[in-house]
Amino acid sequence: MSAAREYGLDDDYQWPRPPVGGWTADDLDELPNLPPHTELIDGSLVFLSPQTNFHSRAIRLLDNTLLGQVPDELDVIREMTIKLNERNRPEPDVLVFRADADTGPKQTWYRPEDVVIAIEVVSEDSVERDREVKPRKYAQAGIPHYWRVEENEGLPVVYVFELDPATQSYGLVGIFHDKLRLTVPFPIDIDLTGIDHRRRGSEPAPEPPDPQV
Repeated sequence: MSAAREYGLDDDYQWPRPPVGGWTADDLDELPNLPPHTELIDGSLVFLSPQTNFHSRAIRLLDNTLLGQVPDELDVIREMTIKLNERNRPEPDVLVFRADADTGPKQTWYRPEDVVIAIEVVSEDSVERDREVKPRKYAQAGIPHYWRVEENEGLPVVYVFELDPATQSYGLVGIFHDKLRLTVPFPIDIDLTGIDHRRRGSEPAPEPPDPQV
């Protein structure tokens, strides 16, 4: 099966050829028939692989929990792009952003100065981008907090980074298993084991111990 057919297009569909110098951030809103969640990295289009259960559930957990904990001046959204510059428009899995940056229902991107936390959930095809490429670009754009989420035995492990403005690079604040508790940029308390609470809640309870005779 051709790549075009996978996205519901005819087999003879011709993918757009990049112009000299590559695509620009504004092109993402103009190019037809792009697969969902296409990103722009250094002027090149990046197509994402299908989501895994872990990836989707991790996004849901962080999106829902953060939405209930952010102060009124902030908001949370999933899978929206940041226009870092003319040649880079990545799409973090979850964003915490300044609420007054919401321009309405047709908005397709945010400015880096509006973003407080950028969160990436690592997939097999995004390891290098999420560990190396994106954090470097987010830091250079001045985004103050970056979280990288990795999978370990079905549970999320969250690597939390904070920006050093002097070096425009991130420093590791901590690696969080089971519980994620932070005071910056606002009080955050996330039960990471709740990623699959429905399945875990449906597991049969252990048998009680035999009563002593």
